Amino acid sequence: MVGDPARANILTALMTGRALTASELAQEAAVTPQTASFHLGRLEAGGLIEPEKQGRHRYYRLTGPDVAAVLEGLEGLAARAGHLRVRTGPKEPALRRARICYDHLAGDLGVQMLDAMTQKKLIRHHRTAIALTPEGERFVGQKLQIDLTGITRTRRPLCKVCLDWSARRHHLAGALGAAILTRFAELKWTVRDSATGSRVINFTSIGEKQFAALFGSLPKQTA
Repeated sequence: MVGDPARANILTALMTGRALTASELAQEAAVTPQTASFHLGRLEAGGLIEPEKQGRHRYYRLTGPDVAAVLEGLEGLAARAGHLRVRTGPKEPALRRARICYDHLAGDLGVQMLDAMTQKKLIRHHRTAIALTPEGERFVGQKLQIDLTGITRTRRPLCKVCLDWSARRHHLAGALGAAILTRFAELKWTVRDSATGSRVINFTSIGEKQFAALFGSLPKQTA
């Protein structure tokens, strides 16, 4: 299902969390609109993507964060085997440093954030399950000013680990992971070039300082 290069490119484009049209996805996959339509039908039938109609336009998005987590894990397997197709150039190191994984922070900084929260006893681990501690609840509410009551009302798990394909370790996903990344953007700590559809997340100068204060110094970005 996802082994086909065109389908893999379509799914990777949707990992930004944005909804895209068939023509946009055809460009991402470097295939004709007719071929893209065929692949979109297969992916929709497989439950990996879902359409959303707005006016005359039909958009596609991943069916949810669980699908994104599985895809991130598959990227990890591909990277381990040396089969991952990553666009070469200056964006590759940036992708490994910080990127969006559907709606949460991934890459080296995503892993670092989860590590720091674990070391500070803000999150506790039980095998592959994680949970926010009382200290973590205070941290999220006071330091990040995130209202937990709103995000705990959803059916989505509050905290969840997601296997990072580049670091090959876990980063924070779930409703909390999404809320934290949203908060970073609200505080102008992070910026994204959404116009290009890039998954790269860039930290502003104030964002780097605040992230370092909360989760430790940021590793330097390699060229």
